[in-house]
Amino acid sequence: MALNDKQINALAAAYDEAETTRVLTRAPSCLHPDFSISDAYKVQSAWVDLRLAKGEQIVGHKIGLTSRAMQLAVGIDTPDYGVLTDAMVIDDRAVIAADRFIMPRFEVELGFKLKSSLSGPDVTIFDVLNATDWVIPAIEVIDCRSALVDPETNKPLNVRDSIADNAANGGIIWGGLPMRPDEVDLRLVPGILYKNGKIEETGVSAGVLGHPANGLVWLTRELHKVGASLDAGEFVLGGSFTRPVAGLPGDSIQCDFGSMGQVSCSIAGDS
Repeated sequence: MALNDKQINALAAAYDEAETTRVLTRAPSCLHPDFSISDAYKVQSAWVDLRLAKGEQIVGHKIGLTSRAMQLAVGIDTPDYGVLTDAMVIDDRAVIAADRFIMPRFEVELGFKLKSSLSGPDVTIFDVLNATDWVIPAIEVIDCRSALVDPETNKPLNVRDSIADNAANGGIIWGGLPMRPDEVDLRLVPGILYKNGKIEETGVSAGVLGHPANGLVWLTRELHKVGASLDAGEFVLGGSFTRPVAGLPGDSIQCDFGSMGQVSCSIAGDS
């Protein structure tokens, strides 16, 4: 049985409160055994509506769990997607407040800025590249609003929980050198993630579905199923090609993308 509107709105409100208070909420699949992917996207949409009601504006989408590294890291074997708002954008080299996130983790990604829309069930990688204005290095800050393993049942998060939690998005940092999609081999962009000057993760962009633009192919086709599309002007995070690296107060994070430059941030120390 699909969840009713009251249940959907209650779950969305719980995520919103968890983000505000930094107190974890129970994962929906632990509260509702029949919680479905359709339910999950309804919860995500309801939560986005709460954010928009506070004055936030949608700037794009994120694609998650597109690489084998990420799927193995979280035990989920299918991609998902979430919505990006302007409140999630963090400046390159910013110092992030220690209390902004619950348990921040950092991922190495490429972001796509669209100059034209993408829609339909038959979109191809060539359509994605033609629709892309520029590609830019990015760090995604992911932040789950429920425990990775439920303390009461010992059940791990599943993809439905991830979807409801807006694909675990917390923040976006982009920087480095934006490039046109034909100026760089998008399969072979390196990613080296440093924490406090020490290499924690390395990867290459082909780890994202063989080519990071394939993430936008997948996303466009998924959005078509619900009567939606990607619009001109949107920014789309293509998915991480490294495993996430956790950050604590006082840590510095730097991602090196080779010829595309670097992106960095730090977390303020405890006050």
